[in-house]
Amino acid sequence: MNPITVIPARMASTRLPGKPLAEIAGRPMLLHVLDRAREAAIGPVLVAVAEPELVRIVEAEGGLAVLTDPALPSGSDRVHAALASHDPEGRFDVVVNLQGDLPQMPAADLRAVLAALADPAIDLATLAAEIHTEDEAAAASVVKIACAFAEGEATTRALYFSRQPIPWGAGPLWHHIGVYAWRRAALARFVACPESLLERREKLEQLRALEAGMRIAVARVAAAPFGVDTEADLVRARAWFARRPTPAGAPA
Repeated sequence: MNPITVIPARMASTRLPGKPLAEIAGRPMLLHVLDRAREAAIGPVLVAVAEPELVRIVEAEGGLAVLTDPALPSGSDRVHAALASHDPEGRFDVVVNLQGDLPQMPAADLRAVLAALADPAIDLATLAAEIHTEDEAAAASVVKIACAFAEGEATTRALYFSRQPIPWGAGPLWHHIGVYAWRRAALARFVACPESLLERREKLEQLRALEAGMRIAVARVAAAPFGVDTEADLVRARAWFARRPTPAGAPA
Protein backbone atom coordinates (compact mmCIF):
# COMPACT_ATOMS: atom_id res chain seq x y z
CA MET A 1 0.00 0.00 0.00
CA ASN A 2 1.06 3.58 -0.68
CA PRO A 3 -1.16 5.63 1.66
CA ILE A 4 -1.92 9.32 2.01
CA THR A 5 -3.97 10.98 4.75
CA VAL A 6 -6.51 13.61 3.66
CA ILE A 7 -8.26 15.95 6.11
CA PRO A 8 -11.47 17.55 4.77
CA ALA A 9 -12.35 20.94 6.29
CA ARG A 10 -14.79 23.75 5.57
CA MET A 11 -15.89 26.88 7.39
CA ALA A 12 -19.64 26.50 6.75
CA SER A 13 -20.52 24.14 9.60
CA THR A 14 -24.17 24.62 10.51
CA ARG A 15 -23.74 23.95 14.22
CA LEU A 16 -20.35 25.62 14.71
CA PRO A 17 -19.56 28.09 11.90
CA GLY A 18 -15.86 28.67 11.31
CA LYS A 19 -15.07 25.43 13.12
CA PRO A 20 -11.63 24.74 11.53
CA LEU A 21 -10.30 28.03 12.94
CA ALA A 22 -11.80 27.57 16.41
CA GLU A 23 -9.00 28.29 18.88
CA ILE A 24 -7.82 25.42 21.08
CA ALA A 25 -4.70 25.87 23.21
CA GLY A 26 -3.72 28.93 21.18
CA ARG A 27 -3.96 27.30 17.74
CA PRO A 28 -6.72 26.67 15.19
CA MET A 29 -8.37 23.28 15.62
CA LEU A 30 -7.46 22.30 12.06
CA LEU A 31 -3.76 22.53 12.90
CA HIS A 32 -4.21 20.19 15.87
CA VAL A 33 -5.77 17.65 13.51
CA LEU A 34 -2.86 18.15 11.13
CA ASP A 35 -0.53 17.42 14.06
CA ARG A 36 -2.34 14.16 14.79
CA ALA A 37 -2.06 13.03 11.17
CA ARG A 38 1.65 13.84 11.07
CA GLU A 39 2.24 11.98 14.34
CA ALA A 40 0.78 8.82 12.78
CA ALA A 41 3.62 8.83 10.21
CA ILE A 42 1.72 6.72 7.68
CA GLY A 43 2.51 8.84 4.64
CA PRO A 44 2.04 12.42 3.42
CA VAL A 45 -0.83 14.54 4.73
CA LEU A 46 -3.09 16.67 2.53
CA VAL A 47 -5.77 19.07 3.76
CA ALA A 48 -8.82 19.37 1.49
CA VAL A 49 -10.40 22.76 2.16
CA ALA A 50 -13.32 24.79 0.86
CA GLU A 51 -11.98 28.31 1.51
CA PRO A 52 -8.74 30.13 0.57
CA GLU A 53 -8.16 31.29 4.15
CA LEU A 54 -7.74 27.66 5.23
CA VAL A 55 -5.15 27.12 2.50
CA ARG A 56 -3.14 30.00 3.94
CA ILE A 57 -3.39 28.66 7.50
CA VAL A 58 -2.21 25.18 6.49
CA GLU A 59 0.60 26.39 4.24
CA ALA A 60 1.87 28.74 6.95
CA GLU A 61 2.27 25.59 9.09
CA GLY A 62 4.30 23.94 6.33
CA GLY A 63 1.42 21.72 5.28
CA LEU A 64 -0.11 20.81 1.92
CA ALA A 65 -3.61 22.08 1.10
CA VAL A 66 -5.88 21.82 -1.91
CA LEU A 67 -8.78 24.21 -2.51
CA THR A 68 -11.95 22.32 -3.46
CA ASP A 69 -15.45 23.35 -4.53
CA PRO A 70 -17.39 24.66 -1.49
CA ALA A 71 -20.56 23.11 -2.92
CA LEU A 72 -19.32 19.51 -2.64
CA PRO A 73 -21.93 17.56 -0.66
CA SER A 74 -19.75 15.64 1.80
CA GLY A 75 -16.30 15.19 3.28
CA SER A 76 -15.83 12.05 1.19
CA ASP A 77 -16.48 14.04 -1.99
CA ARG A 78 -14.01 16.68 -0.82
CA VAL A 79 -11.34 14.06 -0.13
CA HIS A 80 -11.88 12.50 -3.56
CA ALA A 81 -11.69 15.87 -5.33
CA ALA A 82 -8.53 16.95 -3.48
CA LEU A 83 -6.81 13.67 -4.23
CA ALA A 84 -7.72 13.90 -7.92
CA SER A 85 -6.18 17.38 -8.03
CA HIS A 86 -3.08 16.56 -5.99
CA ASP A 87 -2.36 13.10 -7.42
CA PRO A 88 -3.94 12.68 -10.87
CA GLU A 89 -1.40 9.94 -11.70
CA GLY A 90 -2.80 7.70 -8.93
CA ARG A 91 0.46 7.16 -7.07
CA PHE A 92 -1.41 6.84 -3.76
CA ASP A 93 -3.65 3.78 -3.81
CA VAL A 94 -4.99 4.14 -0.25
CA VAL A 95 -6.42 7.25 1.42
CA VAL A 96 -7.06 7.72 5.13
CA ASN A 97 -9.94 10.17 5.62
CA LEU A 98 -9.41 11.97 8.94
CA GLN A 99 -12.22 14.36 9.84
CA GLY A 100 -11.13 17.92 10.56
CA ASP A 101 -13.01 18.03 13.88
CA LEU A 102 -11.05 15.29 15.70
CA PRO A 103 -8.21 17.24 17.37
CA GLN A 104 -7.45 14.52 19.94
CA MET A 105 -7.31 11.58 17.50
CA PRO A 106 -4.60 9.15 18.70
CA ALA A 107 -1.90 8.49 16.12
CA ALA A 108 -2.02 4.78 17.01
CA ASP A 109 -5.68 4.65 15.97
CA LEU A 110 -4.86 6.07 12.54
CA ARG A 111 -2.27 3.35 12.13
CA ALA A 112 -4.88 0.78 13.25
CA VAL A 113 -7.43 1.80 10.62
CA LEU A 114 -4.79 1.54 7.92
CA ALA A 115 -3.70 -1.91 9.16
CA ALA A 116 -7.32 -3.11 8.95
CA LEU A 117 -7.15 -2.62 5.18
CA ALA A 118 -4.42 -5.23 4.82
CA ASP A 119 -6.93 -7.89 3.74
CA PRO A 120 -7.26 -7.52 -0.07
CA ALA A 121 -10.94 -8.53 0.15
CA ILE A 122 -11.73 -5.32 2.08
CA ASP A 123 -12.78 -2.11 0.29
CA LEU A 124 -12.55 0.27 3.22
CA ALA A 125 -11.84 0.17 6.94
CA THR A 126 -13.02 2.13 9.96
CA LEU A 127 -12.78 2.12 13.77
CA ALA A 128 -14.92 1.12 16.75
CA ALA A 129 -14.69 1.47 20.52
CA GLU A 130 -16.81 -0.31 23.08
CA ILE A 131 -19.75 1.62 24.56
CA HIS A 132 -19.73 1.69 28.36
CA THR A 133 -22.75 3.80 29.41
CA GLU A 134 -26.49 3.68 28.85
CA ASP A 135 -26.48 7.35 27.81
CA GLU A 136 -23.93 6.67 25.08
CA ALA A 137 -25.89 3.64 23.89
CA ALA A 138 -29.14 5.61 23.70
CA ALA A 139 -27.75 8.76 22.05
CA ALA A 140 -28.73 9.13 18.40
CA SER A 141 -25.57 11.19 17.87
CA VAL A 142 -23.48 8.10 18.70
CA VAL A 143 -23.45 5.81 15.67
CA LYS A 144 -23.35 2.10 16.45
CA ILE A 145 -21.91 -0.76 14.39
CA ALA A 146 -23.49 -4.19 14.17
CA CYS A 147 -20.32 -6.26 14.43
CA ALA A 148 -18.74 -8.82 16.75
CA PHE A 149 -15.14 -9.37 17.79
CA ALA A 150 -14.06 -12.86 18.75
CA GLU A 151 -11.94 -13.11 21.89
CA GLY A 152 -8.54 -11.60 21.22
CA GLU A 153 -9.60 -10.39 17.78
CA ALA A 154 -8.67 -6.80 16.80
CA THR A 155 -10.45 -6.66 13.43
CA THR A 156 -13.82 -7.82 12.14
CA ARG A 157 -16.43 -6.96 9.49
CA ALA A 158 -19.17 -4.31 9.73
CA LEU A 159 -22.63 -5.68 8.98
CA TYR A 160 -24.65 -2.50 9.55
CA PHE A 161 -24.49 1.00 11.06
CA SER A 162 -27.35 2.68 12.94
CA ARG A 163 -28.19 5.45 15.36
CA GLN A 164 -30.14 2.84 17.34
CA PRO A 165 -28.40 0.56 19.90
CA ILE A 166 -27.67 -2.52 17.79
CA PRO A 167 -27.33 -5.50 17.88
CA TRP A 168 -30.05 -6.65 20.29
CA GLY A 169 -29.29 -9.00 23.18
CA ALA A 170 -26.53 -9.46 25.72
CA GLY A 171 -23.06 -8.38 24.72
CA PRO A 172 -21.06 -5.26 23.93
CA LEU A 173 -22.20 -2.39 21.73
CA TRP A 174 -19.71 -0.63 19.47
CA HIS A 175 -19.35 3.11 18.97
CA HIS A 176 -18.42 3.94 15.38
CA ILE A 177 -15.51 6.37 14.97
CA GLY A 178 -15.85 8.20 11.66
CA VAL A 179 -12.33 7.71 10.32
CA TYR A 180 -11.90 5.68 7.13
CA ALA A 181 -9.11 4.03 5.18
CA TRP A 182 -10.27 3.68 1.57
CA ARG A 183 -8.83 1.85 -1.35
CA ARG A 184 -8.73 4.63 -3.89
CA ALA A 185 -10.81 2.71 -6.42
CA ALA A 186 -13.48 2.08 -3.76
CA LEU A 187 -13.63 5.79 -2.89
CA ALA A 188 -14.09 6.67 -6.57
CA ARG A 189 -16.88 4.13 -6.82
CA PHE A 190 -18.51 5.42 -3.64
CA VAL A 191 -18.69 9.07 -4.66
CA ALA A 192 -20.07 8.05 -8.07
CA CYS A 193 -23.01 6.22 -6.43
CA PRO A 194 -26.22 8.14 -5.73
CA GLU A 195 -27.42 8.56 -2.16
CA SER A 196 -28.82 5.20 -1.08
CA LEU A 197 -32.17 4.52 0.56
CA LEU A 198 -30.81 3.46 3.96
CA GLU A 199 -28.23 6.25 3.89
CA ARG A 200 -31.08 8.74 3.48
CA ARG A 201 -33.13 7.11 6.22
CA GLU A 202 -30.37 6.86 8.87
CA LYS A 203 -28.42 9.96 7.70
CA LEU A 204 -25.26 7.81 7.54
CA GLU A 205 -23.25 7.86 4.33
CA GLN A 206 -21.33 4.66 5.15
CA LEU A 207 -24.57 2.77 4.48
CA ARG A 208 -24.19 3.76 0.83
CA ALA A 209 -21.02 1.67 0.74
CA LEU A 210 -22.75 -1.35 2.28
CA GLU A 211 -25.75 -1.03 -0.03
CA ALA A 212 -23.34 -0.91 -2.98
CA GLY A 213 -21.87 -4.24 -1.85
CA MET A 214 -18.63 -2.91 -0.42
CA ARG A 215 -16.89 -4.76 2.39
CA ILE A 216 -16.01 -2.72 5.46
CA ALA A 217 -13.46 -3.85 8.04
CA VAL A 218 -13.60 -2.56 11.62
CA ALA A 219 -10.55 -2.18 13.85
CA ARG A 220 -11.14 -2.17 17.59
CA VAL A 221 -9.53 0.67 19.59
CA ALA A 222 -9.57 1.59 23.26
CA ALA A 223 -11.79 4.68 23.23
CA ALA A 224 -13.70 7.00 20.91
CA PRO A 225 -12.16 10.46 20.58
CA PHE A 226 -14.83 13.14 20.78
CA GLY A 227 -15.54 15.31 17.79
CA VAL A 228 -16.06 19.07 17.99
CA ASP A 229 -19.50 19.87 16.57
CA THR A 230 -20.91 22.43 19.03
CA GLU A 231 -19.80 25.20 21.37
CA ALA A 232 -20.07 22.73 24.26
CA ASP A 233 -17.74 20.33 22.44
CA LEU A 234 -15.29 23.18 21.90
CA VAL A 235 -15.27 23.97 25.62
CA ARG A 236 -14.61 20.31 26.34
CA ALA A 237 -11.77 20.17 23.82
CA ARG A 238 -10.14 23.26 25.29
CA ALA A 239 -10.32 21.73 28.76
CA TRP A 240 -8.79 18.46 27.50
CA PHE A 241 -5.87 20.26 25.85
CA ALA A 242 -5.33 22.41 28.94
CA ARG A 243 -4.76 19.19 30.93
CA ARG A 244 -2.66 17.52 28.22
CA PRO A 245 1.13 17.76 28.68
CA THR A 246 2.84 19.29 25.64
CA PRO A 247 5.35 16.82 24.11
CA ALA A 248 8.93 18.04 23.88
CA GLY A 249 9.48 19.95 20.66
CA ALA A 250 5.75 20.21 19.87
CA PRO A 251 4.08 23.53 19.04
CA ALA A 252 2.85 25.41 22.08
